[in-house]
Amino acid sequence: MAQRVVVTLFDDIDGGEAAETVTFGLDGKVYEIDLNPANAKKLRKALAPYVSAGRKRSKSGKTFRHTAVAPDPAAVRAWARSNKMDVPARGRIPKKVYEAFAQAG
Repeated sequence: MAQRVVVTLFDDIDGGEAAETVTFGLDGKVYEIDLNPANAKKLRKALAPYVSAGRKRSKSGKTFRHTAVAPDPAAVRAWARSNKMDVPARGRIPKKVYEAFAQAG
């Protein structure tokens, strides 16, 4: 005996036949909606400005952040010494030295 299962998707907006299931998230919750091609296009068009302005999240849930690249520590040390600033020969360079370097540059 063979069994055949047919799954039919119905558009959650207009009740007609749906072509795809669209997944989206808002306020930390994930939603799925079955839509025909026209309604899927409307949803994507409505969300486009928000998607293009938003940041993607990693799979771990942490938001990707763009970070600035710090200047070369050797260059900062040399600049600080030439400007008679107290800077350690090794280790962490104080933030005030980086700030002064950035303002001078």
